[in-house]
Amino acid sequence: MSTFKSKLNALRQRHEALLTTPNHILENGNGIYERYANPILTAEHTPLEWRYDLDERTNPHLMQRIMMNATLNAGAMKWGDKYLLVVRVEGADRKSFFAVAESPNGVDNFRFWDEPITMPETDNPATNIYDMRLTRHEDGYIYGVFCAERHDDSKPADLSAATATAGIARTRDLKTWERLPDLKARSQQRNVVLHPEFVDGKYAFYTRPQDGFIDTGSGGGIGWALVDDTTHAEVHEETIINPRHYHTIMEMKNGEGPHPIKTPQGWLHLAHGVRGCASGLRYVLYMYMTALDDPTRMIAQPGGYLLVPQGGEYVGDVMNVVFSNGWIADEDGRVFIYYASSDTRMHVATSTVERLVDYCLHTPQDGLTTAASVENIKKLIAKNRAL
Repeated sequence: MSTFKSKLNALRQRHEALLTTPNHILENGNGIYERYANPILTAEHTPLEWRYDLDERTNPHLMQRIMMNATLNAGAMKWGDKYLLVVRVEGADRKSFFAVAESPNGVDNFRFWDEPITMPETDNPATNIYDMRLTRHEDGYIYGVFCAERHDDSKPADLSAATATAGIARTRDLKTWERLPDLKARSQQRNVVLHPEFVDGKYAFYTRPQDGFIDTGSGGGIGWALVDDTTHAEVHEETIINPRHYHTIMEMKNGEGPHPIKTPQGWLHLAHGVRGCASGLRYVLYMYMTALDDPTRMIAQPGGYLLVPQGGEYVGDVMNVVFSNGWIADEDGRVFIYYASSDTRMHVATSTVERLVDYCLHTPQDGLTTAASVENIKKLIAKNRAL
């Protein structure tokens, strides 16, 4: 056997071993969810055919011709009996693209489909697209809403100046996508999510208005907007339903994660909050609930974060970050929360609808002062002493 073939065989064996590594729950959790020992997707999980020229004549040294940098921020949905992620894959060239990975059990053995998604362009092509939220809408389509990034041509000399717009596409099979016009709004938009049901006969979007590509500025938090038609979606009126607050986990920014899960007690929401710290920006995940009869009406919001970087999750391209835009509620009530750590790799945490509702309804809210936090702790101490 030639050296090339032996190297290729060894490469395939290592890759297959990575793809089939079983995952297991970490012990000593917090009772709200379970974390898992291994990331579910990394750059090394991408198919060898995407990275290597496997022809010995044109690549005798078996070099990677196209390197992958990260797998992150995946939308999620159940597809038959498979657990599917529409993953943001970032190449070494800093360009992101979407690719579908599927698993038989939702926690390991994820494999990418043969080719990345070919996303059609609008009349104004984006430089980069990323962070797709998936919504199986009651109109019969599966929608993908994502960030479309372009250079800010009003600042031609500034190569870091950019604009953020919500791109919209729809599909029925996750293979062929129809690109719709980007969402029109008065402000830049990131973290836009389509609600799965019609509201007052209209499509409902969770928004995140911001003055600039990075800074929210006057943007007050997670917004809500109704539009008549997804094929020409335009925000005319926007209401903030989950505002930011000083000296909290969402002081600088907050944004909706995946679309909410419908439960008998209300809509379960997963979101991210951002605050500044000495090392930069800290991204965490948190939850809140809104009423079934009015998804804009808050009925519960536990104080503080739900999930933060832990151990090796803290290290990566962008430190001290967890981010989620995909979760799956299974028919048996189990919930798979898919999150990325430090803009580098994908993980999963598992819980149940019942536990997450319990967490939301029975965890004290943030009282927004030290005194209020101490009172919450003292109430719990008093309750436990009375047992």
